[in-house]
Amino acid sequence: MKKILLLVAAVGMTLTAAADEGMWLLPYLQKMNIKNMKERGCRLSAEEIYSIDHSSLKDAIVIFGGGCTGEIVSPEGLLFTNHHCGYGSIQSLSSVEHDYLKNGFWAMSQAEELPAPGLEVRFIRKIADVTPEVMGNVPSIASQQEYDRITRENIAAVKERLRKENPDMEIDVESFFGGNQFFAFVMEVYTDVRLVGAPPSSIGKFGGDTDNWMWPRHTGDFSIFRVYAGKDNRPADYSPENRPYKAEKFLKISLDGVDEGDFAMVMGFPGSTERYATSYEIDNLLKVENPQRIAIRGERQAILWKDMTASDAIRIQYASKYASSSNYWKNSIGMSRGIEKLDVKARKEAQEASFQAWAEKNTLPEEGYIDALDKIRLSVEQMSPVAAARQYLAEAFLASVELLSPSRFFVGSMANMDVKETLADPAELKTRLSNWYKNYSPSTDRKVAKRMLTMARENMRELPTFYAEIVDKDFGGDIDAYVDYVYDHSVFASEEKALALVDDYSPEKVASDPAVLMAKSVMEQFQALSKALKEPRELFNEGHRKYIAGLMRQNPAKAWASDANFTIRLTYGRVLPYSPADGIEYNYYTTLKGVMEKENPDNPQEFTVPERLKELYAAKDFGRYANKKGELPVAFLADCDITGGNSGSPVMNDRGALIGLAFDGNWEAMSGDIAFEPDLQRMIAVDIRYVLFVVDKFAGAGWLLDELQFE
Repeated sequence: MKKILLLVAAVGMTLTAAADEGMWLLPYLQKMNIKNMKERGCRLSAEEIYSIDHSSLKDAIVIFGGGCTGEIVSPEGLLFTNHHCGYGSIQSLSSVEHDYLKNGFWAMSQAEELPAPGLEVRFIRKIADVTPEVMGNVPSIASQQEYDRITRENIAAVKERLRKENPDMEIDVESFFGGNQFFAFVMEVYTDVRLVGAPPSSIGKFGGDTDNWMWPRHTGDFSIFRVYAGKDNRPADYSPENRPYKAEKFLKISLDGVDEGDFAMVMGFPGSTERYATSYEIDNLLKVENPQRIAIRGERQAILWKDMTASDAIRIQYASKYASSSNYWKNSIGMSRGIEKLDVKARKEAQEASFQAWAEKNTLPEEGYIDALDKIRLSVEQMSPVAAARQYLAEAFLASVELLSPSRFFVGSMANMDVKETLADPAELKTRLSNWYKNYSPSTDRKVAKRMLTMARENMRELPTFYAEIVDKDFGGDIDAYVDYVYDHSVFASEEKALALVDDYSPEKVASDPAVLMAKSVMEQFQALSKALKEPRELFNEGHRKYIAGLMRQNPAKAWASDANFTIRLTYGRVLPYSPADGIEYNYYTTLKGVMEKENPDNPQEFTVPERLKELYAAKDFGRYANKKGELPVAFLADCDITGGNSGSPVMNDRGALIGLAFDGNWEAMSGDIAFEPDLQRMIAVDIRYVLFVVDKFAGAGWLLDELQFE
């Protein structure tokens, strides 16, 4: 074990980044990155970016909600993020009468800012390398079971210590490099977050699914919130008495714009990458995981879209659900395309052959490197059919058939669907149910259920038991008739009936409900498949951990960056164009002219241009937000290494000032989560000048700019 600890420490002490690839850990910036960053043009010190003892740029960056990044941009807790990151909250606050999704929302004073229930932001207050505490007593020849047991116990002890040292803070301990390193994060969670401004979807979601992941891009993908605190500036539940959070550190704004070759850096919370994935995992991704996800989500989305375009009420109910589903659906299509086109599997196979030759020549069998790849291969072979069936249950039933969800409020454990004997807090349960049904259309869900149950029958080898026991036995195999019966007779298909059940609760009523019977059958199979994955997953984890540790030993002079895991990282690069194919050259920025050119009356859901925006464009009324050519920039490119979770991340210039908000990657490099493509991979960011132009000129909310500080 001591060898691995020394290996990881050496990576942090001796290497300098040689390429744009890398989502870098902040505590290593001084040792690993700052020299190269300065060579690229950065004018900041490592201490100004991340400091253990003093305020730094890190303190202005937050986890926004459950899967995005935001940045504090004023002393009064004003926060910028993407429109698609704020989408769920904007949708939740919308109604047919107040359609903030379609029409946008702009507070004209702090008194008009809207509380966003359930929305949280997290500030990272401390970061600590706890690898010695977690792995110091793990034997170097420990089995994966022993490794898991010891590290699990040690992590619990680390968390307990940090909770005592940091009362009222949230503690997270995360694994890096496949379980070869561990960092602890101390976070302060603010729960009073309010919507300040959001452009209409015709700006914030301009281009819709058609333009998603594509360049050139013309989307004003931003929204504005504000963090509120109690009188002591600490987290507090919502109260009219709360005050705007007093930010010790916030980002200044630059209106200088970007030129080709300019230094750019991004700080945020990238969700997940799999840069250490092997050819075996890529095979499974291309043949099983992505095809199933693409097929299932595509069918459901088609049903949702049809109903959404026919009804404003359903559009508002399902806007966030549809966007969440379609984003990863298109990502999966692009990822498979990129992996195949760029021959990623062959590159992985070459790396594996080199590793195996090195391991057999330079290591002992008991160290675990020689058979690491064999363990990965065998585990993937064992897991693939089981995981495929489990994925089908997760995608086609648990994530698609919404009727299965409200029954969970009445059961003690989804693992065995035990129905509660009594309801602990009926009033609170009613509130939860009402909030859930607000975004539910039984008629739409009924259509989805019929299609999903049919797809499962056509594609799953072993079906949940309700097919044989109910669909076939009682309905002659007629899925549509069965689904109609369930939705006609389940109390959970109606908010009124579900609320009435709370008032006249009976465990027997819940246990015999047709939706509960379906959910119970699905969950029993899901749990059985999960159990079957346990042993091969342990084998995979052991092989994966040893493979990564071995790669680092094989190539000690390489700058190794850990896979993304939704912990705070820094990436940096240059503002650059790119060539996606022979004879095609893409510029590094787009302008408002492109928005006008893309307007399409035949596709009003995706390519409508607001009249006010047309007026401003016709008058060339761009004010101080125009570039040197008199154009209004909308978006720009940089070769920074980002992924999902980086959405909303600040793009900063060489002085740490905000120049844009990262919101997407490009179609040609969708394989980037598996293998970085330096010539093709680009981050797409909305230019901060377009953000401020929309706030000021389009929305007339210039009062917000008064609290910003400009370079």
